[in-house]
Amino acid sequence: MPMVSLKDIVPAATNTINTQFILLDKGNVGQDGMETTCLSLAADETASVHFQLWGDECRAFEPGDIIRLTSGIFSYHKNCLVLRAGRKGKAEKVGEFGMLFVETPNMSEIKWARDPTNPRKFVQEAVLSSHSKIFPPLPY
Repeated sequence: MPMVSLKDIVPAATNTINTQFILLDKGNVGQDGMETTCLSLAADETASVHFQLWGDECRAFEPGDIIRLTSGIFSYHKNCLVLRAGRKGKAEKVGEFGMLFVETPNMSEIKWARDPTNPRKFVQEAVLSSHSKIFPPLPY
């Protein structure tokens, strides 16, 4: 499958996203039931997104890491739209620091609605915030 830019991802219930991004920020590591989780902010040259880390990923990845996601999923977790590897996907570090990125738009901060012509697809309805409300914009 081809690599997609973050600006082109849409919510879906299937693991179909292959992309590459830089991890900009990482939240606190916590527990989600029995599983360790950590919400992070990721970006490429087109957009940013909230990226959910699970289990060993929470300790394996740090800000500045360039990550390749294979068979990822962009869906809701605890009422927050996040990109994640899911059960069938794989996230792997492929480099450090050398990647152009933008912080806006944040694809997790867009309100999505079902496409009236195809209820199995989603379309952008409104922008809730141009940047992440969880991770404030980086100072320049």
